[in-house]
Amino acid sequence: MTPTKEEEYSQQEAQLDDLYREVILDHYRNPRYRGSLPAPTVSREGYNPLCGDEVTLDVTAKDGVVVEVAFRGSGCSISQSSASMMTEAIMGKTVQQVESLFKGFTAMMQGSEDIDLESLGDLEALAGVRKFPVRVKCATLAWHTLQEALQALEEGKG
Repeated sequence: MTPTKEEEYSQQEAQLDDLYREVILDHYRNPRYRGSLPAPTVSREGYNPLCGDEVTLDVTAKDGVVVEVAFRGSGCSISQSSASMMTEAIMGKTVQQVESLFKGFTAMMQGSEDIDLESLGDLEALAGVRKFPVRVKCATLAWHTLQEALQALEEGKG
């Protein structure tokens, strides 16, 4: 029996969910840029009091470009994977590109349809978190910490 278009779509969606789950778990098990920097340009801490997730983000920027980044913290797989994926995504980018990525990611997490998900790369894997509103704060913790760091950079405060 030939599957209907709806069944094919459902099967493709399930395969995509599995792939995204694997990307998230890989970042949780093998975090990128985990640690701290000896002399960051800016360092900021983020904390989610609802669940206890914590993240500290160190950023070194030179001539408007993120040249080093590191994070450390503890929490659920979503918060820690998101932090890993974020650091990987912003490394080597200009501060303007990072701000644009922040806007795109947060728009995705808020359910906006007006963004190009492909422009987010692997970060698109976190889109499924929107199905669980209580977990959105987990996924965005590192990003809001990044936003504080970017504001400090713009203001010249380390």
